[in-house]
Amino acid sequence: MKTRIITAIVALIVFIPFVVIGGIPFELMSLLLATIAVYEILVMVKQPVFSISGIVTILLTWLVTMPDRYLTIFHEIGLSKMELIFIGIAILLAYTVFSRNKFHFDQAGVALLASIYVGFGFHYLSMTRDAGLYYVIFALLIVWSTDTGAYFIGRQIGKRKLAPHVSPNKTVAGFVGGIVCALVVAGGFYYFADLPLAIGLILVALIVLSIFGQLGDLVESALKRYYGVKDSGKILPGHGGILDRFDSLLFVLPLLHILQII
Repeated sequence: MKTRIITAIVALIVFIPFVVIGGIPFELMSLLLATIAVYEILVMVKQPVFSISGIVTILLTWLVTMPDRYLTIFHEIGLSKMELIFIGIAILLAYTVFSRNKFHFDQAGVALLASIYVGFGFHYLSMTRDAGLYYVIFALLIVWSTDTGAYFIGRQIGKRKLAPHVSPNKTVAGFVGGIVCALVVAGGFYYFADLPLAIGLILVALIVLSIFGQLGDLVESALKRYYGVKDSGKILPGHGGILDRFDSLLFVLPLLHILQII
């Protein structure tokens, strides 16, 4: 517990100034976090990072993560983001032909999905900060309050397991408790921060966002369980890897934009 607390304090000391400053420093931080997260997946699935497939996966992740305004150089020669992504896919698939059976179609699928899964989440982290500092705080509060409520309420009264085949410690009571906690904490912040949408609509949206945040956590748990690892990485002592810390946000951040809260 001591290690977890120290790591959390140090991480916040590093993370918070970038959140407050925003702009290019925050976008670069988002790109770095995305790179580490996709690196963790490549290591988890035992795909060599310094290989054609590994390098293309990281480049695709950068492509998806970067704000579109940085891709104008490609627009000038008539290439859209989707066309660039297709080129990356084509290279991965071509590599299955010329790798002498060292790289297969399913591995290409993992590489592509990893870059999109991670890239979209961190892309919307940058887009959320562009919308305003309060929106980033709101997103973080959704995840943190959901996690906190699920943990403590689950420990106190949780009996029925939520998804024991994926995450044995999560309970139905904790799942509901996480939603309630998000409604109180994140809903209260949204109201007092005087953000634009009506609080009634936000409370409804918070239920969906909290559910998806917990789903993001379960998705990463399923990924780790399938590949037989406890944590996605070791960069954060006591907490695991970057993917372990951002798994819920990778689902919540895009949804904030899809629901047009931002």
